[in-house]
Amino acid sequence: MPAWRDMLRAGIGVPAGVLGVLAMVILPLPPMALDVLFTFNIALSIVIVMAVFYVARPIEFGVFPTVLLLATLVRLALNVASTRVVLLHGYSGPQAAGHVIQSFGEFVVGGNFAVGVVVFIILTIINFVVVTKGSGRISEVSARFTLDAMPGKQMAIDADLNAGLITQDEARTRRAEVRAEADFYGAMDGSSKFVRGDAIAGILILLINIIGGLAIGTIGHGMAVTDAVHTYTLLTIGDGLVAQIPALLLSTAVALIVTRMSRPQDMGGELRRQLFGNPKALGVAAGLLGVMGLIPGMPNVPFLLIATLCGAAAYIINRRRQAAAAVSAAPKPAPQASETRELTWEDVRPVDLVGLEVGYRLVSLVDKRQSGDLLGRVRGVRRKLSMELGFLVPAVHIRDNLDLAPNVYRINLSGVPVGESVIYPDKELAINAGRVFGPLQGIATRDPAFGMEAVWIDAASRDHAQALGYTVVDPSTVIATHLSFIIQSHANEILGHEEVQQLLNGLAKGAPKLVEDLVPRVLPLSAVVRVLQSLLAERIPIRNIRTIIETLAEHAPRSQDPAVLLSQVRVALGRQIVQDIAGIATELPVITFEPELERLLSGSLTANSTSPGLEPGLAERLQQRVAEASRRREASGEAPVLLVPPPLRAQLSRFLRAALPNLHVLAWNEIPDNRKVRVVTAVGR
Repeated sequence: MPAWRDMLRAGIGVPAGVLGVLAMVILPLPPMALDVLFTFNIALSIVIVMAVFYVARPIEFGVFPTVLLLATLVRLALNVASTRVVLLHGYSGPQAAGHVIQSFGEFVVGGNFAVGVVVFIILTIINFVVVTKGSGRISEVSARFTLDAMPGKQMAIDADLNAGLITQDEARTRRAEVRAEADFYGAMDGSSKFVRGDAIAGILILLINIIGGLAIGTIGHGMAVTDAVHTYTLLTIGDGLVAQIPALLLSTAVALIVTRMSRPQDMGGELRRQLFGNPKALGVAAGLLGVMGLIPGMPNVPFLLIATLCGAAAYIINRRRQAAAAVSAAPKPAPQASETRELTWEDVRPVDLVGLEVGYRLVSLVDKRQSGDLLGRVRGVRRKLSMELGFLVPAVHIRDNLDLAPNVYRINLSGVPVGESVIYPDKELAINAGRVFGPLQGIATRDPAFGMEAVWIDAASRDHAQALGYTVVDPSTVIATHLSFIIQSHANEILGHEEVQQLLNGLAKGAPKLVEDLVPRVLPLSAVVRVLQSLLAERIPIRNIRTIIETLAEHAPRSQDPAVLLSQVRVALGRQIVQDIAGIATELPVITFEPELERLLSGSLTANSTSPGLEPGLAERLQQRVAEASRRREASGEAPVLLVPPPLRAQLSRFLRAALPNLHVLAWNEIPDNRKVRVVTAVGR
C-alpha cells in the first residue's frame, strides 16, 4: 500500500490509468472485468455530477475539462471491449458479455429489443439534441465573452490596486483567477465537442453491433435469423444503455457547470430561494392547479394534492416574511434625554482633518447592515497611502449631510470642500480608459478622480462593458479612488507637527543620537515640518526618513533656510526620486531649456530671488511650450521630466506646478551617477 501511495503522489496514477484505457482497446477482457469496469464508469459519472452540483464556483473545478476527456475515453474503450466480447461470444447467450449488460438488456428494457431500441433512441436524442447541443453553445458563448472581458477585468484590478483597496498579493490572486476563468471556459468550449462526438459514436456503435452480430451469428455460427436478432440485439441494446446513461450524466454535468454564475454560490440554496422563495408564484400555481383539479374527467386527487402543498408553502413563506418585516419595523426605544448641563470646552469639537460627507441615498454604502463596504475601502486607501507616503494618514470621518443632494458626496480637508461628485448607488461606473470598442447606454459623466469619460450603467451590463474594453467599478470604489487622489494631491497639507513628531519618535528608537542632536538642538521642529511638507508638495514620499534627517543634521549648522535644506535633501534622495519616475531603466529622457532661455531665466532669478521675474508674454509662452513637450512625452508613455540648473529648480517647480501637475522638475545634481540622461526636447523662447 505505501508503494502505491508513493506512486500516486509521484503523479504516475493518471498516466497508468490512460495506459490501462488503451490496453482495454487492445486486450480482450473477461465478462467479470467488464462488470466491474461498467459499474465503475457509472459510479464515476455520478461522482462527477455531484461534484459539479456542490462546487461553489466553476473555476474551483478547473480540472473538469480533463476529467471529462478521461471519462469519455474510458467509456469509448469499454464500448470497444464490450463490442469485441459481444461479437466473439454472443452466440452463447445473453450472459456472454457479463451480468451488467445482461441486466440492462433484460431487466431495464423488459427483454424486448424493440423497447430497448426505442429507449436507446430517446436517450440519444435527449443527450445529443438537447443537453449536448445547448451546453456546447453556452460553452462557446461563455468562452468568447470571458476572453473579450479580460482586458477590462485586468484594468479593474489595477484600479483597485492603485486605489489601495487591495494589496499586491490580492491583486496577483485576482489576476490568476481571471486567467484561470478564461482558461477554464476556453477548455470547456473544446471539451464539449468530446461529449457531442461521444453521442455520435454511440449511435454508430449500436448500428455496427447489430449488423455485425447478425452477420456473425447467422453466417459464422449457423444461428437462426430470429435467434440471432433476439440475442445480438438485446446484447447490443444493453451495451448501449450501459454506456449511454453515464454519457447522459456527463452531458448534464457539462450543462450544469457552464450555466453556473462565476461568483460563489450555494446552488441548492439559490434554487430554493429564487424558485420557491416567492409566495406569489406558489399561490398562483396553487390556484391554477386547484381549478384544473376540479374539472370533471381530470385526475382530481393528484392536482388537488399538489395545489394544497403549493398553497400551504405560499402561506408559510408569506407569514415568515411578514414576521421579519414586523421585527425590522418595530420602533426602537428612544434614548433617555440627558440632564441639562452647562457647555464646556469639550462641546467645541475640532474640525476633521479629512472628512467625507454623503447624501442620504448614499448612506447604504456606509451601513454594513445593508452590505455597504465603503468603510473597508476607505481603510484600504489609508493603509496603502500610509505605506506609500511614509506617514500615517489620519482617519477619515464619514457622516451624512442632509444639505447635500441625495446622490452627492463631498470630500473636505480641514472643513473646506476640495472634491464633490454624484454617485448612483444602484449602478456601476464604466470608465473609458482610451481603448474601447463601442458606446454604452447609460448616464454620461466623468471619472471624478482623473476626469476620464465614463458612463453609469446597470450592474447587469458589467460583462458587456468589460468586453468592450471599459474599466467597470462599483460606487464605493469610485469614492475611494477619488478620496485617494485627493489625499495624494494634498498630502503636504495633511502632514502636521504631530505626524512629524511621531516620525521622529519612531526614528529615535533606532537612532536616538541622530534625532537628539538635530531637534530641537540645531533645527526647530517647524523647520523639519516645512521641509517634509515641501517634499510631499512635489510628490516625493518621505518613507526614507532616516536619510532625510541625516541630511538635515549635516547641513542645518550652516543654514536653517527651509529652501536650502530642501535642495540638499532632494540631492540626497536623488536615487529614490529618479527611481519613482523612470523605474529601473538606466536612461532618463528629459526636457531642457535652450542656452539663451536658460541664461535669461538665470538673470531674472538674480534680479528677483523669490520667483523668475519674466514679462507676462514670455511666461505664458514658456508654460505653453513646456506643456506641449510634456504632452508629447506622456503620449509616448514616458513621464515628463524637465532638467534645469540647481538655482532655477525651486522657482520653476512652483511656477509650473499648478498648470502641469504631472511634470517633474529636477536639478542636474539630483541625477544619480548610474543614470544616463537623454535630451529629447529643448524648449526655447
